[in-house]
Amino acid sequence: MSFADNLRQLRKEKQLSQEELAEILDVSRQAVSKWEQGIGYPEVEKLLLLSSKLSVSLDSLMETKSAQKDNSQNQSVTGTITITSPIERVIATCHKVVSSQKMSDRKSSPQYALFGKSKCQGFFGEEPTTFLGWYANEKDISKEIMEIHEAIVNGSATYTLKYSVRTKKRLLGIKIESK
Repeated sequence: MSFADNLRQLRKEKQLSQEELAEILDVSRQAVSKWEQGIGYPEVEKLLLLSSKLSVSLDSLMETKSAQKDNSQNQSVTGTITITSPIERVIATCHKVVSSQKMSDRKSSPQYALFGKSKCQGFFGEEPTTFLGWYANEKDISKEIMEIHEAIVNGSATYTLKYSVRTKKRLLGIKIESK
């Protein structure tokens, strides 16, 4: 399922019309319609609000269930490794990492997010998910996922994220901080 499919399904489960969801998010009904058609994506701040208002994790909202594994938007890597995210100040033992779909075309905003999933079962049978970091572009998140995969294959017990970017929440969304 794509982001568009996930959004449409969740909206219907919550028995909300496109107009009602648009009102909650302070956007136009046409914006919600475009998101559900896969024509565009909401800004990061709207994604966070959607996740909150629809009572789902951000990764569940963004996760694509597809047989295509070559595209970094759908890449996943399995194995057990402890990942340290120095920017987000997170340490998580994961058996899988998953990237989001592309979230923005703006150079000043992160385009992808990386999530780690642990093996233990959470509520409702879902794998607990940990946000690991933001990425400026597809190249960086692809390199990160490839290096995590190599670390797992080589039997490494730990991995420290190298390509994630520092961000700052701004009035109009999340922006990548300049170095």
